[in-house]
Amino acid sequence: MRSHVTNLFRIGFLVIFLLAGASIASASEAPNIRLLRVPNGGIQPQVLVGSEGKVHMVYFAGHPMQGDIYYVASADGGETFSEPLRVNSQEGSASISISFDLGKDDRVHVAWNGSPIAEPKALTDSTPLLYSRLNDDGSAFEPQRNVIREHPHLDGGSSVSADDQGNVYVVWHAPEKGGHGEEGRVIWVSRSGDEGKTFETESNALPQSTGACACCALQSYTDQAGTLYVMYRMAWKVTTRDMQMLMSKDQGKTFTNAKIDPWEIGQCMMSTSSMAQQDQDVYAAWETKNQVYFGRLDSKTGEVAAPIAAPDKPKMRKHPHLVTGTDGAMLLVWTEGLFWGRGGTLAWQIFDADGTPMLEENGGQAGVPAYSTVAAFASPDGFTIVY
Repeated sequence: MRSHVTNLFRIGFLVIFLLAGASIASASEAPNIRLLRVPNGGIQPQVLVGSEGKVHMVYFAGHPMQGDIYYVASADGGETFSEPLRVNSQEGSASISISFDLGKDDRVHVAWNGSPIAEPKALTDSTPLLYSRLNDDGSAFEPQRNVIREHPHLDGGSSVSADDQGNVYVVWHAPEKGGHGEEGRVIWVSRSGDEGKTFETESNALPQSTGACACCALQSYTDQAGTLYVMYRMAWKVTTRDMQMLMSKDQGKTFTNAKIDPWEIGQCMMSTSSMAQQDQDVYAAWETKNQVYFGRLDSKTGEVAAPIAAPDKPKMRKHPHLVTGTDGAMLLVWTEGLFWGRGGTLAWQIFDADGTPMLEENGGQAGVPAYSTVAAFASPDGFTIVY
């Protein structure tokens, strides 16, 4: 469950706020843009706003393959933040593949790919997919648990999503029993109907075999009606790497599958994607051929009829993040020049309800750390970007 209207961040950490008038040119009363550094030098920020305007954030700290996840929150629009809570109960048990969502009563749910030392292990002593949730009084996270029952061998990032009815879904891709290579990888969904207290054995979400790009992350999302979406990059016959959208209207029991955007390329792109809701519509954002796009999903088919590209010539654009705001405005944020082990530049554009850019030029800011991504959230007067 995601909420998109809020105030913003401040911490007793390094915080940088830039008003849109000082950093970008406004084409037609574009919402304000503010920039915020991740606390404590963290990376991989993820931010959501709860039903009462409380700001929730998780981030990663430490070695990319063996570090920790932290959670902070602000109840006063970012004037003060809570002390960081470590999410993983075993120190150093997290890798940079992390995901979180807010569920019933804004309970925080977090899932992540385990580090080489993480416990408990999955089958065959392989990397676990770990999960934890904030406890009932909000004082600490529960001991981490491995969600994988029968289908281990994680690679690209996993994802968690939740709704306000108590349903929680942890999603990942891994080989089917007997499957080999990327064509043998399947999208697995483990469901919980009791707010994450217990999870069912994972089930195959794919209506037909498509494979999955091994090092590409998938993204799950649950809209306000309870529909579950899973966006992933397929991998078929080596070169078919289309973005696909799985959609379930029965709490993850059955799925339909639709093509979002084709891409013929014989390599793994290490891509990520994003989804957001504007009124009754769900939008998706993704990467294809060094460009980032977004578009409205058809509620019946899961397809995108008219993808919208970020303006100007692509410059190795990756990791799009989409946020919806007031009056139909949408913020698309992405990175440029960032790749594994190498930092990059933050970029953004605001679009109106018709998909028309509201800024004369894309915004930009150097300094996205290596191994990181970017996040954003909306407030009544604009958007805040966290990097």
